[in-house]
Amino acid sequence: MTKAGGIPCPPIALGIGIGGQMDVACRLSRKAVSTRRWDDSHPDSLYASLESELLQAINRLGIGPAGTGGDTTALAVKIEDSYTHTAIAPVAINFHCWTARRAGIRIYPDGKREEIL
Repeated sequence: MTKAGGIPCPPIALGIGIGGQMDVACRLSRKAVSTRRWDDSHPDSLYASLESELLQAINRLGIGPAGTGGDTTALAVKIEDSYTHTAIAPVAINFHCWTARRAGIRIYPDGKREEIL
């Protein structure tokens, strides 16, 4: 969150996916922030407590909406989880909305690369 600063659409909501393979964690993070109500609590008390703790910690950073400062940086933190092997335990984070920043790269058959901004 500190690196994202005021770039995500303000005030933010954050989805966190834990477990599965990395592709599963990514889907879970998007699902968490896109399909759950922002005013609900996770049914598992451990995750509900972690959602609340992370939301409070993010708002204590003082980033505020669009990086203007203040105590409301985030409206929600939502977590979804899946079973996984302890040796991998992937975690993915998704912001509900990120401003329209795009980048790309074109790779040619001869190996030449071109950045597309």
